[in-house]
Amino acid sequence: MARILILSTASDVLGDTGKPTGVWYEELATPYYAFLDAGHEVTLVTLGGKAIPIDPNSDATGDDAPASVTRFRADAKATALLKSPARLEDEDVTAYDALYIPGGHGAMFDLAESDLAAKAIGKAWDSGKVVASVCHGPAAFANALDANGDPIVKGRKVSAFTDSEERAVGLVEAVPFLLETRLRELGAEFESVGDWQPHAVVDGRLVTGQNPASSEAAADKVLALLG
Repeated sequence: MARILILSTASDVLGDTGKPTGVWYEELATPYYAFLDAGHEVTLVTLGGKAIPIDPNSDATGDDAPASVTRFRADAKATALLKSPARLEDEDVTAYDALYIPGGHGAMFDLAESDLAAKAIGKAWDSGKVVASVCHGPAAFANALDANGDPIVKGRKVSAFTDSEERAVGLVEAVPFLLETRLRELGAEFESVGDWQPHAVVDGRLVTGQNPASSEAAADKVLALLG
C-alpha cells in the first residue's frame, strides 16, 4: 500500500472577475477513487485546511456527470473531506509516496502563488516521490524548485491546460498567466494534443495531464509508477 497526498486548491473566486471557481470535480474524484480502489491510502489537504470549493461548471449531474463525480457526491466520507481537509502545513510530504495536484482554475490563484506549496513540491521531488498534476494543477509548479535551484519542470516533458483551451473557455484575461506559456518559460518540454482530448505525459517520476479528460490516464500512470 502506498500513501498518496492530494493537494487541492481552496480558492473559490476567479481572480478579479468575482466569478466562482474551485477544483474541477472530475480531476479530484477520478484519481481519488483510482488510488483508493487500488488499495492505497489517500490524504486530502489544502493550504490552511480551508474547505475545498467545487467549480460549479464541473458539478455535473445525471448522465452528464463522470461516474467518479456521481460516486463522490454520494459518498458521505468523501464529501466530508471537502468541508474539512487536512492542512498541508501539518503534513510531511516525505512520508508519502506520491503527491497529486488536481486542477480547476482555483489553482492558478492560491497554489501558484504559495511558497509553502512550492516548497512542499520541491521537497517531494527531491526525496524521490512521484509528483503528478492535471489541467491547471501544474500552476503549482510555477515556483517549485529542486535542490539545485532549478524549476522541477525544466528539461522535462509536461502537459497542462493549453493556451488554446484557455482561449476556448474565454478566460485568458481572467487568469494571472497562461499556464502553457509559463511552463515553457520555465524550460519545460510542453506536449499537447487537440483541445479537450485526453493526454497524459510521464517523464521519470513526473506525471502531468492536459485537461479534465486526462484525469484517468494520469491516475493510471501514477499507479503504474507506484507499482
